[in-house]
Amino acid sequence: MERLKVKLKGNWNELKGKAKQQYADLTDDDLLYEEGKEDELIGKVQQKTGKSKEELKEWIDKL
Repeated sequence: MERLKVKLKGNWNELKGKAKQQYADLTDDDLLYEEGKEDELIGKVQQKTGKSKEELKEWIDKL
């Protein structure tokens, strides 16, 4: 999870844009990044995309 937190923090604007391109249902509110609340962010994205936590982590790692 630490690697994911570092990637989210360092590249969030780029990742956010790619997420919105791939998953049109995601809104800016869904993708609001707050340091220390990465699990909450992943949970919101899970609800909108239907992907598992592991699938999302792998997807983020590939970006």
